Amino acid sequence: MSKYKLDELRASDALLLGRVTYQIFADYWPFETDEEGFAERMNGLPKYVVATTLDKAEWNNSTLIKENVADEISKLKQQDGQDIVVYGSAGLIQTLMQHDLVDEYRLMIHPVVVGHGKRLFQDGIDTKVLKLVDTQTFDTGAMVLTFQPADNEE
Repeated sequence: MSKYKLDELRASDALLLGRVTYQIFADYWPFETDEEGFAERMNGLPKYVVATTLDKAEWNNSTLIKENVADEISKLKQQDGQDIVVYGSAGLIQTLMQHDLVDEYRLMIHPVVVGHGKRLFQDGIDTKVLKLVDTQTFDTGAMVLTFQPADNEE
């Protein structure tokens, strides 16, 4: 799983984060090191933070997006480069979904029933038909299911 997440990060050239995830990451990653280079990559990538309640984003290479979220993210997507990855940030993902700005969903499922928590797909989100494009399983029993919107035929 660690290799999968590192490969995913290496195939990206930007992070897109909501406020809560950004604050958690900004409190953790600047102080981490590892031999694989995950921390270095996390700290070095440009980070775009969608938050209306932050005045500044101080973590290395961070840019705050406070308004016109859909337009700003659409502009980011039009730039040349690799993937833009969103970690966590359920509220942000819902905004992206509402504006058809998600090209691929990578859902990592762990064999644990928690019984509560935040729903990724909230009431009020329009129905999206997805097609399964990849599956990957790990020794832990976790798996990643990769979906794309069905209308993104290549």
